[in-house]
Amino acid sequence: MTTQPPTADPDEEAEVERQNADVCNVVGSIEEIGSKWKLIILNDLRDGEKRFNELKRSTSASSYTLSRVLDDLEEEGFIENRKEFESPVASYYTLTEKGSALCPVFDVLDEWGEDWLE
Repeated sequence: MTTQPPTADPDEEAEVERQNADVCNVVGSIEEIGSKWKLIILNDLRDGEKRFNELKRSTSASSYTLSRVLDDLEEEGFIENRKEFESPVASYYTLTEKGSALCPVFDVLDEWGEDWLE
């Protein structure tokens, strides 16, 4: 004699799917912006446009790391790189609309950190 598994409640299945979708959005967001250096640079650019050397000083990143992460952030649409061809040539970095949309997230994380991190 075989027993059939109980039939799942469609409302429960829909709720589980919704919760998994919410988790997938959180996981996807963390994967998109989750590296330490990306977060440091994005947070630093909240103050406005900065040149490469200004970012290097304010973040303490090596030139190699900063260059690599800035390229990644530009490719992913979080920042814009504006070059001025004066002497010397200067690159200015600023947040895009996508990058600026993270500012409220940084504010909430900052508040959470003040409450929960020692």
